[in-house]
Amino acid sequence: MRRRPILLCYRPLGLGDLLVIVPALRALADHFPNHRRLLVTPRCWEPLVRLAGGVDVVIDTPRHTISHTPFVPPPVYRPDVVVNFQGRGPDSHLMLKTLGPSRLIAFDSAAAGVAGPRWRPGEHEVAKWCRLLSDSGIPADPRRLRLPVPGRLPPARAVGAVLVHPGAAYGARRWPAERWAHVVKHTRELGREVVVTGSRGEADLAREIATAAGLDEGAVLAGRTDDVLDLAAAVAAADVVVAPDSGPAHLATALGRPSVTLFGPSSPRAWGPPRDEPRHRVLWHGTTGDAFTESLDPGLARITADEVLAALETLLAEPVRGE
Repeated sequence: MRRRPILLCYRPLGLGDLLVIVPALRALADHFPNHRRLLVTPRCWEPLVRLAGGVDVVIDTPRHTISHTPFVPPPVYRPDVVVNFQGRGPDSHLMLKTLGPSRLIAFDSAAAGVAGPRWRPGEHEVAKWCRLLSDSGIPADPRRLRLPVPGRLPPARAVGAVLVHPGAAYGARRWPAERWAHVVKHTRELGREVVVTGSRGEADLAREIATAAGLDEGAVLAGRTDDVLDLAAAVAAADVVVAPDSGPAHLATALGRPSVTLFGPSSPRAWGPPRDEPRHRVLWHGTTGDAFTESLDPGLARITADEVLAALETLLAEPVRGE
């Protein structure tokens, strides 16, 4: 029996990084319906990949976060098509070339000997990866971002609540805990239920914020939503999501939930929700910086708790909040 041709996509990054390539993954599934479609990404995202569709196999890999993290070659020999969703090379391009693909779809890199579409600094991440495909002869629609609601029960306290996710992978995106507590406290004074999410490693931060804001332990979901579908179910059940530019903010976009997102050091021009969706509020003071440092980004630090509350109150006042 003739083997199915193999299409391999490479995206060894975080949750938000995965969600922005969903339209591109769907475009590849349409264009290569007979290929066995593999995605190289951390195994923890596999349930969400299944929810999005378009991928047959997830190949686990360490999460690549900073420039000196080595690229780990996936255990695939001579794939027919490889798509590099990591970046513009050359290191990831060179690693993927060692697999011996018949075709490598990637951004242009003279250093790696790869001819492809030109990289455009500052381009929105969703549009960027769709353009990589479109300019390579594969039609891709960046509007295909939506995910179905996961088929599992959300935490009861999350239903109709304001979901606050204060954590982030690096300190550059961690808005001060005392400001989060101020937002949570005043949101409760508006008569709204609030839950605080996070990973197990962020549980202490979530409890600190909840205690300062006068919330009981039951409102702390951090550590109880480590599975990505549990987090997605909580986001889908919430009325509004408030978060820095992180995975939960991108989940809110994917699941059609209203959101307030605090930007810095990244720009909403590159990472923000679709501009034509009024259910989202973006706070940004116009500066960018290093996303991989532990020092709080100065632009993010300039966002005040009152700004966040004002944006949140406009969403809570809307008669219809999301779909």
